[in-house]
Order: sequence, then structure tokens, then C-alpha cells
Amino acid sequence: MGKRKSDIEAQLRKAIKESPMSRYKIAQEGGIGEAPLSLFVNRKRTLTLASAAKVAKVLGLVLMPSRSKRKAGGV
Repeated sequence: MGKRKSDIEAQLRKAIKESPMSRYKIAQEGGIGEAPLSLFVNRKRTLTLASAAKVAKVLGLVLMPSRSKRKAGGV
């Protein structure tokens, strides 16, 4: 699960950095603090799932659960 989480974090960081919106505006429209968003972008902390979903929504992205890639017969 750690790999998947880091992939999502990397994609979200990239979207934030490439957005024409300022971090302040993203945070404001997402209803989260600018400081936590900045710390996330600078890899100082992570975001909660709820905050990540809010940021994704502001950026026009969707967080979706993926189907598990379990082997046949696995639990």
C-alpha cells in the first residue's frame, strides 16, 4: 500500500505545482489551511484522505479506489 500512497501523493503534488491557481487559492477553495498544503507540497507532511480529496476536487481530479490485484485463489 505504501507504493500506491506515494504514487497518489506524487501525482497530487505535481497537479498542485502545475496548476495555474496559487496554493492559497487551492487551499481556500478546498476548505483547508494554506500551511498544511504548503507542507504537503514541500514533502514535510502528508494530507489526510479528506483533505487530499478536497484538493483533488478543486483541481478537477478524482480520487478513486482501485481494484485489488490479488492472485487467483488468494484471500
